[in-house]
Amino acid sequence: MKTVLIKVSGKVQHVGFRACTKRIATSFGIGGRVANCRDGTVEITATGDQAILEKFVAMLYECPRAVITEIETEDLDPLFYSDFMVVREIGHE
Repeated sequence: MKTVLIKVSGKVQHVGFRACTKRIATSFGIGGRVANCRDGTVEITATGDQAILEKFVAMLYECPRAVITEIETEDLDPLFYSDFMVVREIGHE
């Protein structure tokens, strides 16, 4: 299992992007969380198999109404999540 931090930029807040992200993650059996950030981005922490995580990231572009301009990923130490959660907001300066 692998855990990645995914930062998504563009028009990704107030367009149903977090709910779409949760649907995709749940369909792939990915654990983690998705949250709006104060800087207008969305941050996702996701745990799953490498190949599944790659498919998950690619599927994010298919969320309706979202206009993604950039996706950055960073490997994290493995984390365990029992499910995938939508978090309202996390703060980043």
